[in-house]
Amino acid sequence: MSPINADVLIIGSGAAGLSLALELANHAKVIMLSKAALESGCTQYAQGGISAVLGKDDSFASHVEDTLSAGAGLCDSDIVNFTVSQGPERIAWLIEQGMPFTQVSDSKGNINYHLTREGGHSYRRVIHADDATGRAIVSTLSTKVNAHSNIHFLENHIAIDLITGSKLGLSTSRCLGAYVLNIHTGKVVVIRTRFIVLASGGAGKVYLYTSNPDVATGDGIAVAWRAGCRVANMEFIQFHPTCLYHPQAKSFLISEAVRGEGGKLKLPDGNTFMQRYDSRAELAPRDIVARAIDHEMKRLGCDSVFLDISHKPKSFIMDHFPMIYQRCLALGYDMATQAIPVVPAAHYTCGGVMTDRHGRTDIDGLYAIGEVAFTGLHGANRMASNSLLECLVFAHAASLDILAQLKEVTLPPSLPDWDESRVTDSDEEVVVSHNWDELRRFMWDYVGIVRTSKRLERAKRRVDLLYSEIHEYYSHFRVTNDLIELRNLTLVADLIIRSAQLRHESRGLHYTLDYPEKNPIAQNTVLIP
Repeated sequence: MSPINADVLIIGSGAAGLSLALELANHAKVIMLSKAALESGCTQYAQGGISAVLGKDDSFASHVEDTLSAGAGLCDSDIVNFTVSQGPERIAWLIEQGMPFTQVSDSKGNINYHLTREGGHSYRRVIHADDATGRAIVSTLSTKVNAHSNIHFLENHIAIDLITGSKLGLSTSRCLGAYVLNIHTGKVVVIRTRFIVLASGGAGKVYLYTSNPDVATGDGIAVAWRAGCRVANMEFIQFHPTCLYHPQAKSFLISEAVRGEGGKLKLPDGNTFMQRYDSRAELAPRDIVARAIDHEMKRLGCDSVFLDISHKPKSFIMDHFPMIYQRCLALGYDMATQAIPVVPAAHYTCGGVMTDRHGRTDIDGLYAIGEVAFTGLHGANRMASNSLLECLVFAHAASLDILAQLKEVTLPPSLPDWDESRVTDSDEEVVVSHNWDELRRFMWDYVGIVRTSKRLERAKRRVDLLYSEIHEYYSHFRVTNDLIELRNLTLVADLIIRSAQLRHESRGLHYTLDYPEKNPIAQNTVLIP
């Protein structure tokens, strides 16, 4: 098939990718890649909001301090300051795009944006659009993306691998393009481009239980690693404390803001328990809350704990959490009159592809922004609602860096076609489905909220076996979406396990019974291909 040419290829269509596309499109031809429909990514499911210093009593110093505290000694303070200081400006940019943030009137009748408070924050600084902020961001930005003549959107396309000068034996190591599978047709196309930006999100689907949608299979991390990029801090997987526990509630998240507005975590007997684990109780950082719930569930042998905000007026609950209220009601739970069952689930990948403050990776011409990237902002634990802020800030930073180089970088020469001459159609699809299930289950059992050295060893043996099977399978059969995702998930699982084995301490989101204390010196876990 004829190659597709672009100035910038953006792999991913969430908040980071959409923001970047709009900031580039007046000056560059942009192609955006999405594995499924545009609204299928993780941003769509973000309920809480975006943290930024907007209140009169708040300050950059406080936001920085809270972020550093949540990060348990591993945040890059320069990056934290850089990100926090740009918060108000990025929120203003979103408002300019038409973002419908929730507004309230004060006692004097003045209209202001409503700010809520979430775990780890000292002040109300989370601006939101009811309890569906992510959906509002995607809706607002995608409308503008679809209307822009310089942005070409490819749905149902998945990147297989990046094409670099090193792989082609050239004198340059620059990223030149990508092999991309059209999921509908099964054909592989070559995209030539001056710049590639990974904005593909995290890897929550490596775990059996996750708040992430099906597309969160670590693709960007995997293709960057195979291209030669370092990754860092992959052991820090954030488990959201409160996903709705119901067989029909696939991946349905109960926002942190429910606890921020007074929701209490309770045991089956109705007693609260968070005060026994942290003086901040329900407003403690997510890792503490998730471990507390996990411990209580294992101690009591119960399937879930309960989140109760029924002491608030029904009108308050419906005003603040309309989407959550209606979804719970449809499943038989009335938040206004009863507690709802919740369990922890894999939620956010704090590590990722190493970048600088411009989003640049180890390979010239390749950028990574959003959850796929390791910027140094989150450290050992992400503070609530800092993730969407990171998407906006680093999309803007990357856009400035790319535009500054645009005239200097030429389109690469012709690139080799995808070679399918030695493969056939698979007659063993059961291998993919079986290995997918096995991977996610042993990652949940052995590399979950609480870890041990023995569990990690078991996981490493299993992932090594799976990786060899998948490599053999990949070498003999034509690629499919399921095979590409499984290949990527298995690689990311290996990176998580290896990183966890290297950290001989408990810090932030990494908690191991064999090393329960923190080391005196905090260090990032950096893996080199």
